[in-house]
Amino acid sequence: MTSASSFEEDLRKLDKTVINTIRGALGVSGLVSLVIGVVMLAWPVKTATVVAGFVAVYALIAGVANIALGIFSRKLGGWARVGYLVLGVVFLITGVLAFANLQTAAGALAVLVGLVVGFTWIIEGVVALALIGDSPSKLWTVIYAIITVVAGAVLMTSPLWGAAILWLLLGISLVVFGVVQVIRAFRFGAKTA
Repeated sequence: MTSASSFEEDLRKLDKTVINTIRGALGVSGLVSLVIGVVMLAWPVKTATVVAGFVAVYALIAGVANIALGIFSRKLGGWARVGYLVLGVVFLITGVLAFANLQTAAGALAVLVGLVVGFTWIIEGVVALALIGDSPSKLWTVIYAIITVVAGAVLMTSPLWGAAILWLLLGISLVVFGVVQVIRAFRFGAKTA
């Protein structure tokens, strides 16, 4: 018995309630993904601003938590407490500044993401070249390394543009994943019903 037919046999044994629950979960997750993807594509600046708002809320919460650690922790030494206090203040300042202008914060966050991804791609390409001696397919390793280094360099020179392209690709991916998930929800367990 193959694994596919074994899976189908297991599906036939499932209670209809379990199948409907799984279908519902697939459908809801697909619809959520689809809606988020469409919103990201229709209003990229507004959704990026919302993401910046979430980061700002995180910064405020992290700031309060670090300050509380610095003040109330009895087991930490003096320098550790000072470190937590300073980190907490930095988080609080970051959160307040982000809330002061969420669109600017969204742009700064996009530039930061673009720079991090670009730097990561460059390092990934360099590591691939460094490991070329162990690679069974040297040509494809070199091609991969060149593409990642060039893509990383392009992203580093224009991080905001690169982040916008990554945002667009994320939105498209969420739409596609959402549609596929909704189709899966309708088809899941259809043969067993």
